[in-house]
Amino acid sequence: MNPTSLEQAIQQAGGNPALMLRHLPGGSYRFPIPQEEYTNWRDEQESWRRTAILFDQSFHMSDVYFKGPDVKRLFSDVGVNSFAKFGKDKAKQFVAVNPQGRMIADAIVFAFADDEYSLVGGPAAANWVQYQCEIGDYDVTVTRDEASPWNPGDRLLFRLQVQGPHALEIVKAAAGGSIPRIRFFNIGEFGIAGTTVRALNHTMVGVPGQEMTGLEMTGPWKDHDKVYSALVEAGRPFGMRIGGARSYPTTSNESGWIGLPLAAVYTGDDMKAYREWLPAMGFEARASLAGSFHSENAEDYYVTPYDLGYGRVIAFDHDFIGREALENMTEGPHRRKVWLEWHDEDVARVMASSLFGASGRAKHLGVPTTRFGVIHYDKVLAGDDVAGVAMDPMYTVNHGHFVSLGMIEEAMAVDGTELTLVWGDEASIGHKLQVETHKETTVRVRVRTTQQT
Repeated sequence: MNPTSLEQAIQQAGGNPALMLRHLPGGSYRFPIPQEEYTNWRDEQESWRRTAILFDQSFHMSDVYFKGPDVKRLFSDVGVNSFAKFGKDKAKQFVAVNPQGRMIADAIVFAFADDEYSLVGGPAAANWVQYQCEIGDYDVTVTRDEASPWNPGDRLLFRLQVQGPHALEIVKAAAGGSIPRIRFFNIGEFGIAGTTVRALNHTMVGVPGQEMTGLEMTGPWKDHDKVYSALVEAGRPFGMRIGGARSYPTTSNESGWIGLPLAAVYTGDDMKAYREWLPAMGFEARASLAGSFHSENAEDYYVTPYDLGYGRVIAFDHDFIGREALENMTEGPHRRKVWLEWHDEDVARVMASSLFGASGRAKHLGVPTTRFGVIHYDKVLAGDDVAGVAMDPMYTVNHGHFVSLGMIEEAMAVDGTELTLVWGDEASIGHKLQVETHKETTVRVRVRTTQQT
């Protein structure tokens, strides 16, 4: 019998969620941006530092709308964030944890009105909030607008983002010469091509000394083409590039955002009802695990908001799911989020071995991204001891190196510290279609604690 829930899928796979996810054959998520490259991924990467880039984000994120008089109470009860001053025309990075204080997911919450929020990002955060809404006493209705691969119709809104040092000039030109000043993580309105757009001021990659280096604009789907065309035309004099599916995911590495730690929902009796609510073919059931960090205990993949650098958004001014657990963790110890810069010589050795190493070859290193599962964890060592994990190994021309995002022991999170990353995934051979026969190897990595500018 085919399973109908995540819980049934886990039980039918032998009761071990870590092995179930490790044995899934699927590879990394392919962003449904219309083109892989509009020019080439190297120039596209360089443009968000030197000129500007236009990303069409209309297709790959789930948008889930929560509307009703209890919407603020719902989000306050579920999120670690404070919602005391949150309301219309504001946005924030929403963070949710399970009762033990382990991360479920983060996403961006937009307040289109005091009683209407939109949660935008991967589906894990919205799923958890919707579940709490349904089992709780909340006067809130939920409307889902799934990402395009799972949505046969048009999206409700388009989502277009311009990033880079000339972003503000380009958007002003498209809007006819001026736009209102929009404070960081606030939403403003103005017109482009006869359409009123809502614009969030935020940036994936900051530019020192500039207040507005990125605007994410939304509007009715029917107006997508004309607003998109207006932005493209306005960007031509500034050398703006259009970003494709190859360059887009590398923005997260430069900004330091770890978007997909394993959601802490797969274990525990207190989460069983939620696993029974989640579908067997949903995101959580298809979130394939890959990388050299291998454990048969799903909880070894769980992380806390502190590990991800989200301690700054935790507010103990309200009661929320996981509050007591996070309070008990406040003093640490915690892992710290860092960039792990690969040694170029080791990258060259891995690439040569993967192509020319015959039976002893290393795992292929893709460029610019090299995931072979939805969720990627590599083992990081200090000598023979595990110092932490690394995620999302990528190359960007702005880094000038391969770089992973890591969560490592705080004592080792010092600029210049030399560690070792284990590269490969022998545990997935025979399971993952994108994992060839290979031998795991090591690469030297150097810790960097601040974003490269």
